[in-house]
Amino acid sequence: MSVPAPGQPLTPPETPSTDAPLPDALTGHWVDTRAPRRLRPFLKLARIERPVGWQLLLLPCWWAAGLAAIASGSPFPNPWHCLLFLIGAVVMRGAGCTFNDIVDRKLDARVARTRGRPLPSGQVTPKAAALFMVGLSFVGLAVLLQFNRFTIAAGIASLAIVAIYPFMKRITNMPQFVLGLAFSWGGLLGWSAVFGRLDAPAFLIYAAAVVWTVGYDTIYAMQDIEDDVIAGIKSSARYFGAHGREAIALCFALAVVLAGLAAWSAGGGPIAFAGLAAFAGHLGWQVSKLKGASAPVALSLFRSNWHAGLLLAAGFALDALGRHLF
Repeated sequence: MSVPAPGQPLTPPETPSTDAPLPDALTGHWVDTRAPRRLRPFLKLARIERPVGWQLLLLPCWWAAGLAAIASGSPFPNPWHCLLFLIGAVVMRGAGCTFNDIVDRKLDARVARTRGRPLPSGQVTPKAAALFMVGLSFVGLAVLLQFNRFTIAAGIASLAIVAIYPFMKRITNMPQFVLGLAFSWGGLLGWSAVFGRLDAPAFLIYAAAVVWTVGYDTIYAMQDIEDDVIAGIKSSARYFGAHGREAIALCFALAVVLAGLAAWSAGGGPIAFAGLAAFAGHLGWQVSKLKGASAPVALSLFRSNWHAGLLLAAGFALDALGRHLF
């Protein structure tokens, strides 16, 4: 399939139906098989059939909630907070992706992996997408208002980064860093939700999440290098080039060091550091698989970061619990 010239719309034969799964979606997901057809384009705008996005957005929240439990002497992270973060991650990831797709609809039409998305393929109009984004944002606001005032203000402040991210791939070789600033914000909120302020562990786990995001999203961007060159899209995968594996390894190593410092400053014990070791081991395994990785392998490694992050979240949560059991 040829890549259309800049600004050229897809021809009718190339326009996918609402039943067609997108290239990086989970196979056989309920959005593609059981959801009402009229809703499928909107569910795809929100990336519901690609859950790894909200999962990765959620993890820094849970990391910080675990650290806050350790520091406050609680036996476990606040369950209500964790549920709110889960709901917020799903809806705000959906709103952010919809905004990103509105801004990028012409660029997406020029990249093989993204040209079938609802906006560039014509399944959803920009106006309908904007209304959908506003609706999701109101749900996110309702979730945010359940927290203390400091956390509400901090959550609203994140919107500035979210707003500029879609434009970064046009002006910087490292849009993944800006994505990291936005996607890691939960590392601040998970802590402030408990203490009503920010302390060293929050800043350190936020920094850890930022460099982790740069690493895993560089893996994700490896799928699109050839199309990105044609479309003029900048990315860390293009910027690092032949040294991509080494750059990702450095990002992951920094993430482990910073997460370790966060655990130490919060008073973490052996179980927290066991979780950190498991997290580090998983990241090391990813790096070992990167050499010569095909696009499907890169996508699989990217998705596996959900499991890597869960190992760290579990270590923090179990450390808090262990202090009350032993």
